[in-house]
Amino acid sequence: MNGIMETGTTVPAPTWSHDRNLASEADCDAFIRDIYDQYGPLLIRYAARLLDGDWHKGEDIFQETAARAWKHARFLGTRHESLRPWLFTVARNLVIDHHRARRIRPLEHMPVEELDVSSDNTAPTIDSHVVSQALGELNEQQRTVIRLMYYLECSVAQAAEHLGIPAGTVKSRAFYAMRALRRALEKQGIHGV
Repeated sequence: MNGIMETGTTVPAPTWSHDRNLASEADCDAFIRDIYDQYGPLLIRYAARLLDGDWHKGEDIFQETAARAWKHARFLGTRHESLRPWLFTVARNLVIDHHRARRIRPLEHMPVEELDVSSDNTAPTIDSHVVSQALGELNEQQRTVIRLMYYLECSVAQAAEHLGIPAGTVKSRAFYAMRALRRALEKQGIHGV
């Protein structure tokens, strides 16, 4: 033989390994869909609770948890009994990492009074002058909550810490402040905000 193949033999094409990879990719996709369906709401709620009610960051934590599960899908897909604890452990570790990062890079506290409302470019259809006038009709507590939560994009927990009040009070003030702002804008002829 001396490294030369005989003329009558054929080498089978490696198509079976390619088909096998496609099947495993489809299995991985189904595995991730199952994670979203079965564990998504639970993991988001769990992460948000650990993050002082920050649902948006809780959703980010869940997305990262799902991405890590996808990377390990071939291993995790065969171990159904240990999937739930693994997911919750990963989510918890990601929350811990988030808290550590916040400690290293704390939120900079900018005086709310220094925030320039006229520089808002998020809604180009509404003239910033009209919004400034509508904000002027609100009381100081309502203006402060709107500036913190909607202009500085602070979470409820961050706004509560900045103001020194409970998170529930921040939520309540934000609700009533937005309602008052809507009414003030409607008086100026802007509807559907």
